[in-house]
Amino acid sequence: MSTPLLEIKDLHARVKNKEIIKGLNLTINAGEVHAIMGPNGAGKSSLSYVLCGKEGYEVTGGSVYFKGKNLLAMSTEERARFGLFLSMQAPVEIPGVIMSNFLKQSLNSVLKYQGKEELDTLSFMKLLKNEAESLDIKPEFFKRFVNVGFSGGEKKRFETLQMSLLKPDFCILDEIDSGLDIDALKTVAEGVNNLRTPKNAFLVITHYQRLLTYIVPDVVHIFADGHIIKTGNASLAEQLEKNGYADFITGE
Repeated sequence: MSTPLLEIKDLHARVKNKEIIKGLNLTINAGEVHAIMGPNGAGKSSLSYVLCGKEGYEVTGGSVYFKGKNLLAMSTEERARFGLFLSMQAPVEIPGVIMSNFLKQSLNSVLKYQGKEELDTLSFMKLLKNEAESLDIKPEFFKRFVNVGFSGGEKKRFETLQMSLLKPDFCILDEIDSGLDIDALKTVAEGVNNLRTPKNAFLVITHYQRLLTYIVPDVVHIFADGHIIKTGNASLAEQLEKNGYADFITGE
């Protein structure tokens, strides 16, 4: 039996002395796409921050193993180099840091960690242009500061571009559909789908079924009060879209 790509057992976590993850169990295998849906304040984004090691989020119990390694023992930087990626709901601005430089340093950091040859500027720019073209990102975009003055669609395209370059093993998409019109949503979803392989996996956090029309999940989880209360297939998302969460949460 193969080792799960991500295995979470009885995870508990808190922030500012408030418990936010309450006994979460979740197993995701390579090649799978899992979606987490739930009401505001359920702890969905907090889960992504705990997995990525965001400062201020304290694990108080349980375990998380990623590719067979203890994820919780790694620093935030080590988790990223090891193949974990978070597409943030609200990506931060980094004034003074040019996008192309940021991406080149990020990619070379991963390549160095993997023991591979780093890319020189010419090779990187050729790769960057090829990956950006599929996401309808123009070359002049490369000279801008990271996320400074970006529209919602531009931020999400930039997040998808990072995934295309880094090719992480596990991608957490935290409301990647937030602020996107239908055309931008289709472009970003297509970019994500092009990255799907039998060796990687995705955890899609969303409020709306419309995203899951374009990024079709293998498994859908309903998340409430810090843990999973219901698991099903893609039809569960359609049921939620139609009837809401009340039936599930009331019957917990």
